[in-house]
Amino acid sequence: MAARQRRGREEPADLVGDQPPADPVAVAREIVLRQLDVRARTRDELERALAKKGVPHEAGRQVLDRFTELGLVDDAAFAEQWVEGQQRRMKSRRVLRQELRHKGVDGDIVDEALSEVGEADDYAAALAYGRRKAAGLAKLEPAVRYRRLMGALARRGFSSAVSHRVYREVTGDQPDDELG
Repeated sequence: MAARQRRGREEPADLVGDQPPADPVAVAREIVLRQLDVRARTRDELERALAKKGVPHEAGRQVLDRFTELGLVDDAAFAEQWVEGQQRRMKSRRVLRQELRHKGVDGDIVDEALSEVGEADDYAAALAYGRRKAAGLAKLEPAVRYRRLMGALARRGFSSAVSHRVYREVTGDQPDDELG
């Protein structure tokens, strides 16, 4: 058996079995290209993917260094794209920071990427999400609507002040009325 099927794709013969690959650099290059074909990734994500496939560290480093030189692996560009895309998905700065750190992006790069996102952007994202979510909650009792909308906004990482402001705007209710 020279190769095996995996989720509809054939794995290279070098990745199958207990024997080390003939050319670990070629295998690393193939893995990185496949990962980048799906979506942009951070260097840390790619390092983890290579380690998971058993690629020697030195071969992985060599490939990732070359891909970085070519601009195919760029954590700063990744972070900027991630922030832009996630803002459209209506998430807070706090959640974006956590996601980028989880993906292995350096703190300074995260700070730079989030420097363009202000409180007004957080509010706009929360308001857009709140409006979308509130449409499905309109027929519920006010206390239930309050709990569900506030919980949904909190899970997206929005502060309680922003969440209360959005709640009042999208429902016309006063949050204090729901507590008592």
